[in-house]
Amino acid sequence: MSAVTRQAVEATLRQFTDPNLNQDPVSAGCLREVDIQGGKVAVRLELGYAAGLFKSGWAQMLQMALEAMDGVDSAKVVVECVIEPHKAQAQVPALANVKNIIAVASGKGGVGKSTTAANLALALAREGARVGILDADIYGPSQGIMFGIAEGTRPKVRDEKFFVPLEAHGVQVMSMAFLTDENTPVVWRGPMVSGALLQLITQTAWDNLDYLVVDMPPGTGDIQLTLAQKVPVAGAVIVTTPQDLALLDARKGVEMFRKVNIPVLGVVENMAVHICSNCGHAEHLFGEGGGEKLANQYGVDLLASLPLSMAIRLQSDGGKPTTIADPESQIAMIYQEMARSVGARIAQSGLGASAMPNIVISDD
Repeated sequence: MSAVTRQAVEATLRQFTDPNLNQDPVSAGCLREVDIQGGKVAVRLELGYAAGLFKSGWAQMLQMALEAMDGVDSAKVVVECVIEPHKAQAQVPALANVKNIIAVASGKGGVGKSTTAANLALALAREGARVGILDADIYGPSQGIMFGIAEGTRPKVRDEKFFVPLEAHGVQVMSMAFLTDENTPVVWRGPMVSGALLQLITQTAWDNLDYLVVDMPPGTGDIQLTLAQKVPVAGAVIVTTPQDLALLDARKGVEMFRKVNIPVLGVVENMAVHICSNCGHAEHLFGEGGGEKLANQYGVDLLASLPLSMAIRLQSDGGKPTTIADPESQIAMIYQEMARSVGARIAQSGLGASAMPNIVISDD
């Protein structure tokens, strides 16, 4: 029986690919410790993204592989999640108590951006991260409804300066809707809206967040550009539908983030297919494969492709988005995979400096 070596352990680990990082744990830099005591092997891995629902199964798979090695009597694999702060713009100051800001954006409205942002935040929280969501859509805020926060609920004010975010489903939530009347439209010009958004972001007392998801306003105008230049963002997610018109605007969103040197983490395609609830017939109402084509064009990942589903709409309108309303459903699993992929892309692309926001782009 040959002696077990670190090289042999690493060779075994290299045979397995982390589906979120698309790399084996050794090449991805996740291996932290290898302890070999005769036939006993102990390995510790460190993931740079939230993966609470994934890590135990991942550890078990790797442990079984190590136990099958020649000369190994027993093996133990421990997988930990350690989320570090990242930001794309070195010149923008970090945001207090926020490690990573994710901006969810879209080139146009009506593509499911806000629904994507809500489910992304909830999915990250289910993976064990500390998460907040900022509803930056001043003209059409909707996160209060999606998180089931009663109309008229107001945030507390700390030190006469900072808003204390509300909390729902384990996520810290802040929105302009909490500061205005639901039936009163916000009739402001661009500079006023930009100033209000920056004030909301910087004067909210976030409580030690790993991720802050920013539900961006639709479009690529002055408001979006101001946020992209003045808010420390780790990355952006683009939300679209397969429709040609939506894809045209989504491309503009990608280009905007590229111009301000914010990495696009990937594309989320909503309303990809409709399944008839009566006969089960599948129909691509808005076209087919558009999200994948957009992702391929810019060399980024297609993070998720989601159906046109009544359940998604009903659950969001009811204040319990799919991720928590039906966590074992196929759609919820897609959102969980999306969340892990977003966190993994941030860990891979970030500069490892101060805490910054992650931007997600969508056509909502």
